[in-house]
Amino acid sequence: MVKVSDKRIPALALAALLAGCASSPEVDHSSRYTIKQDRAPSGSFDASGLADATPRYEQPRTAGNKSPYTVWGKRYHVMDSNDGYVQRGTASWYGEKFHGHKTSNGEVFDMYAMSAAHKSLRIPGYARVTNLDNGRSVIVRVNDRGPFHGDRLIDLSYAAAKKLGYQSRGTARVEVAAITVRPDGAMFLAGKPFDAAGQAPVVASPASGTTELAAGEGLFVQLGAFSQRDPAEAMRERLLGVLDNPVRVREITTDNGRFHRVQVGPFKSEGDARYAQNLLESRGFRQSIVLTDSH
Repeated sequence: MVKVSDKRIPALALAALLAGCASSPEVDHSSRYTIKQDRAPSGSFDASGLADATPRYEQPRTAGNKSPYTVWGKRYHVMDSNDGYVQRGTASWYGEKFHGHKTSNGEVFDMYAMSAAHKSLRIPGYARVTNLDNGRSVIVRVNDRGPFHGDRLIDLSYAAAKKLGYQSRGTARVEVAAITVRPDGAMFLAGKPFDAAGQAPVVASPASGTTELAAGEGLFVQLGAFSQRDPAEAMRERLLGVLDNPVRVREITTDNGRFHRVQVGPFKSEGDARYAQNLLESRGFRQSIVLTDSH
């Protein structure tokens, strides 16, 4: 058990340093955990049909939001509000070792649910996490603290990591964008109007913005990445006519294999790309990211 500001808390993620956590500090959990090293659940688990967490308004709580707090000699601060938060970094996951134990705000961790741990977001909260290597996105409920290992940004449940396609690798490069919900039900993704169900039009005004790009680079809205070309071409056909911008399928080779990226663009500014992204999300293309890519 780890002391946090001289109080012992039941925070799963204090030691949820996840698959590939062999280099984490040795902490004696013998009084609480029956498994010494974290691991994936045994047997086959199909996460393809698992629904995202459903964002909803929840009144602010004190549980899990003590600020500042200290872990292993390092001090952390909890944000006053999650509104507008978006950041890129490394995601990891935690699973069977912590399954059934309490999270930082007193809830019970379920490795088969769409949840996550974060060092500074207020909890409970919601976030959209996008795997920047394959374009997949999930919505998770943030109800725990962590990870406190190196420069990792967020810990996802095993199920969420599997939906993003990195459970076998242990980590992935991701974008985390907070989803906030007001008492009247209005929803915002990183501070911009958002519809998690993808049913009601949500159109943001064009914003001015500049991004310095290298020669041959451009800003694109990526809707998906597929190992096979046929589903990528099918998505491209669906996108034709939705916007006036060009739509392409770009084939790339990564350490994880070959992917076919479905992209709209290029755009001259980040503001133009974000405007197009909002339009696409309002038409039902929910899982998208804005990225810099070559022409």
